[in-house]
Amino acid sequence: MRGEATGATAGFHGNVAATAKRDLRASKKLDGEGGHTVYGKLMPAADSLIQGALPIGLAHNMVLQRPVAAGQPVRWSDVAFDANKEAVRVRREMEDLFRRELKLEVPAHKLAS
Repeated sequence: MRGEATGATAGFHGNVAATAKRDLRASKKLDGEGGHTVYGKLMPAADSLIQGALPIGLAHNMVLQRPVAAGQPVRWSDVAFDANKEAVRVRREMEDLFRRELKLEVPAHKLAS
């Protein structure tokens, strides 16, 4: 009707971050959306980028490298991931682009390489 795709966005304003449902130990495999380990919590995009928050949509089958307390966001630096997977690579490139555009300073320990 308006000539645009459903869900078309004008910018990156918010992110749904994977958040621990309970205290999670290192080596725990996350089960993603609708699972028992994490839920999605909406946060402003800038906060998500500063914290290095893992998007809920990419949390499935990620394995924790360090413990995460209940209610805390899971960060990229908390999980082992394959940086060559297309979804991960594209998401990380997008985050880098928006960090530069917003001139955000992010401590290196919050971002995994």
